[in-house]
Amino acid sequence: MNFKTIGVVLLAAAIAAGGGYAAWKYYGHGCCRAVAGADEPKSAGTTPEPDDAALIASQGYCPVMPDTKLGEMGEPIKLMVKGKDGKEEPVFICCKGCKRKVLADPDMALAKVTELRAAAGK
Repeated sequence: MNFKTIGVVLLAAAIAAGGGYAAWKYYGHGCCRAVAGADEPKSAGTTPEPDDAALIASQGYCPVMPDTKLGEMGEPIKLMVKGKDGKEEPVFICCKGCKRKVLADPDMALAKVTELRAAAGK
């Protein structure tokens, strides 16, 4: 092997290692910083309504990523989620990447939001 080939192999290994770390760090999340554009600032005019601000404060954390405080990833995203009973309730998530998981299992998200609000009320 010549030096050029060795350099290319080392560069490929470094790229693979960097991508491997990112994949390991966000494995299972499928959202947040791993989603393209999640770190982009939100456009102007996305300030929550006063009622929403109170709901965001009472929920506190994302139901998909419960260690992520709402507002850490930018303005929280409001979803209207329908449970088994057919009633729609607001659920706030930390980023657009979490939307897929909430919509895939709305009852889990609603249960987690109820749990988060009960914990915040204590």
